[in-house]
Parts: sequence; C-alpha cells; structure tokens
Amino acid sequence: MGNEAMHHVSANHSFTFDMWTGIHALRSRDRIALIDGDTGEQTTFGELERRTNAAARHLRAQGVRPGDRVALLTLNSPQMLEILVGIAKAGAVSVPMNTRLAAPELAYILSDSGATLLFASTDLLPVAQEAARDTAVEQVVVVATADERARGVANDYRDAVAAESEDAVEAVNDLGDVAMIMYTSGTTGRPKGAMLTHGNTLWNAIQHNASGVGLSQSDVSLAVAPLFHIGALGVYTLPLLYWGGTNIITERFDPVQWGRLVEEHQVTKAFAVPTMWSAIVRAGVPQQFRLSSVNEAKSGGAPCPLPVLDELREAGLRFSEGFGMTETAPIASGMTPEDAEEHSGSIGRPAMHMSFRIVDPDGRDVPQGEVGELIMSGPQVFAGYWNKPEATAEAFRDGWFYSGDMARVDEDGFYTLVDRKKDMIISGGENVYPVEVEQVLIRHPGVLDVSVIGVPHSHWGEAVTAIVVVDGTDEPGDELASALDERARRELAGFKVPKSYRFRAELPRTATGKVQKNVLRDSYAGSSGQVHR
Repeated sequence: MGNEAMHHVSANHSFTFDMWTGIHALRSRDRIALIDGDTGEQTTFGELERRTNAAARHLRAQGVRPGDRVALLTLNSPQMLEILVGIAKAGAVSVPMNTRLAAPELAYILSDSGATLLFASTDLLPVAQEAARDTAVEQVVVVATADERARGVANDYRDAVAAESEDAVEAVNDLGDVAMIMYTSGTTGRPKGAMLTHGNTLWNAIQHNASGVGLSQSDVSLAVAPLFHIGALGVYTLPLLYWGGTNIITERFDPVQWGRLVEEHQVTKAFAVPTMWSAIVRAGVPQQFRLSSVNEAKSGGAPCPLPVLDELREAGLRFSEGFGMTETAPIASGMTPEDAEEHSGSIGRPAMHMSFRIVDPDGRDVPQGEVGELIMSGPQVFAGYWNKPEATAEAFRDGWFYSGDMARVDEDGFYTLVDRKKDMIISGGENVYPVEVEQVLIRHPGVLDVSVIGVPHSHWGEAVTAIVVVDGTDEPGDELASALDERARRELAGFKVPKSYRFRAELPRTATGKVQKNVLRDSYAGSSGQVHR
C-alpha cells in the first residue's frame, strides 16, 4: 500500500462500501479477510485491497463508468466478494442475480437494469450467454468454480486482475449513491430492483453492533447461503468486511463441510436458511463437531422449526432472531438469544436506528395489540425501485416505507408478523410470488383457472402448490399435471415450480371476483397432492 491509498482514505470521509478494504489494509494489512472454504486459500486485507483495485481498473478499461450497472451470475466464492468491491470502486452499480433463475427471467433483469457487463461462473456460462442475448451486455467475464480454483485453471477474471495495476483508484462515491440493485419478485409478476445505497450498506453494518452480540475484527463468519440474497450478503458477510473480521465462503452448502469448517476455524457467526439448519441436524453435525465457538447464529427467510433450534442450542449455538427485507438492507429488527427463547415467534424490537409503526389502511396508528400494516423508517431503508416510479410512490408515504407485512406489537415492544399482505410463499428460504407461477400455468390450453398457494411442509417450510381448474377437453390427472410441470420447469426457476398440482371444479371467490386464497390454504393444508419433484 502506498501514499496514494492513504490519501484516498483521508480525503473522503463518507466511508462508502468501496473504501472499507483500503481502511483495513492501512490499519492491519496482514489480517485475514477471506478464506476460500473449498480450497483453503486465504486472502489478507492488504491483498484484498490490491486485487479489488485491479478489478476496478479492469472494469474502467472495459468502458464501465460511474453509475453503470454490472451484473453477477456467480456461485459463492471469495472472488464474488472481490468483484462486488471492485464494481463499487469503479463507481458502478452491482446487480447480483439469483443463480437458480431460468434464462428468460435473467434476461428480464439484465434488460431492466441495463447492465453492460456480466460476470458468470463457468458452470453457469451457458445460461448466462443465453440470457445476455438481445440485452445491452457487451461482455461476459468468466469466474472460476471451486474445482477450477483448486486446479489452477485459467479464467477471464483471474487473467484480467493479474494484468491490471494494483494501485489505488480514485474514490468517486457518496453515501447517497446506489451501490447495488437487488431484484425481488413483485406482485405484478415481474421482479423489482431495490436500489440499495452505500449509506444503506454502511448503516446495516453499524446496526449489527447495536443488536444481538455484535461484531468485531476477531469474529469469523461462515457464508454458505447464496450471496446473491440480501440475507447471506447483508447478515454478517458485508458487515464483517466493514468491521474487519474474517469471512469464510463456500461455493455450495454441505452440512458436514459446514461442521468441519466451524470446528477448524472456530467460527463465531453463522447465517443459514431453515432448510440448511435442518440438514445440519439431520446429518448429525452437532454430534460430530464442536460448534461451541459460534456465539451468534441467525436463521433467515422463514421461521426455523423449533425442534431444530432446540437441538442446535443444546450443541452450544446461540440463536438471535430478527426481521429484515431486501428493501431494508436487510436488518430491521432483532433480539438477543435470550429474548429469542423467551419471545419465540416474535421478530423482536426495531433495530437501534429504525422506527416502526403499525397502521390501518388510512395510515393511522392502530391500538397496541391490534393488527395493521408494518411501516418503517430509518437510514437502511432503500432508495426506491429501479425504473419503477409508481411502485416506489406506492411503497413510500410521508417518509415511511410500507412493508406489506401485517403485524402487531405487544406491551413490551416486541413485534410479531401475523400474515403477509401480499401472498408471498417462502419455500426453502426462497421467496415465491404466486402470480409469477400462475401466469406460466394459465397459458396451458387445458387450464381454465389457477391459483398458487403455499402449503405447510416439514422440510421446505411451505410447498408451492397449484390449484387448477381445467376446461372440459382435458381429464385432470397425472398426464395434465406432468404437462404443467414440464412447462413450469422450462420457464421458471426450480424453487418456483409447484411441488404438487390439485384439481377442482372452481376456485372460491369473493363477491368482487378475487380468489379466496385463505380458503384454499385451509382446504389443502397437509395435503400432499400429486407430487412431481
């Protein structure tokens, strides 16, 4: 590190996301920032600063300018985090994409965001190239998989970084600038890009030290959930980069590997979705490995089954609970491990710099204990939806963000979500909006009507279930269900494909014609239907 880097840190006091590695490289350059959980390779903060400088210089050499969008279709890796920092250093906006989406879904995100460059893992290159066709993407940069990194296989990203200068780049960002656009499904059937600013990421990192156990440079986090999700990225991974700790990153989740890495590296922070925690218990990990180093664990995406939590707690893990959204970067509320056990089912109290209200449809506060819509305000609330001014205007009123979640608050200030205003399904930690699936299924010529609901499931949390009304030309049964399943798999990400198809003569509707999904959920709760997965 030279004087140039020191000048950039001292001259710019906004502490945007792109500056964090440089600050730690100056303070303690030899401290370990990243560990590749698949190959064992370690990266110090000094090395991370130099590599991200080179990544930023490569982007600028390719014509990427401040404000341009750069997309990622990458599996988890230390390189993915490097790229995110490099994009920010170039003054550009990163667009992480769900690796489980189908090519048409990815193409929409690329087109909507206007991304001009795409990073893609080798295994995902075919779908990336298909999705990029007919979009503004001018170049696809290949990023190595874990196997390729272990074998030292050359790839676009490695060669590009090696060819560039590692000198510091000029800081160009302010806290109000957009750092990333994270797409979240919308009720219109098309995903919406939530614009998260550098200030959002900074305050999210700060919030981690205002709730729960907190973070420090001595912490070690194990990232196994997909980093294209705000949960895995915004819970521990980016905050720990800010606080100067160590992030271990694995390409895919394997419960036994998870346990081995926890014991080997004395991991202190662990985030995973409920299906992962369940797999850890089923694989006997608590009996095989010492997990007591984990002083804080979080589960995200959906409630974690209590028996799973109990077994993990017996193994020494301390779970803290909370609530967050893509639109809040994500930490919005939380509680200590002790409160989590005493107030099971609650999302806790608002994070230190967040304000909550529960309101009626007219925006008036409802009495304590009554159900209303949860609205929020604070420095972590996103800047709005990319290219969707109407959706942004609907989400914000009088400075408050309307979450779409129905909730209540008790006399001790603990909030509980009671329903989702929108009929979102959470299956295996993934958000599924029924209208996306319904729009695919309704196009089959044999379908007269369809409604998609979530049915409670012991493993997935909720199983995506399609309730189908057929016309008189088709006999409902396995043949039609197979045809619907084939169509869904062709056009949708795997986690959105219904796990069962049920047939009935008509859908229950209100007097105004709206489908009564609550009636359907009550009718099919616990029903297995025709399973095709």
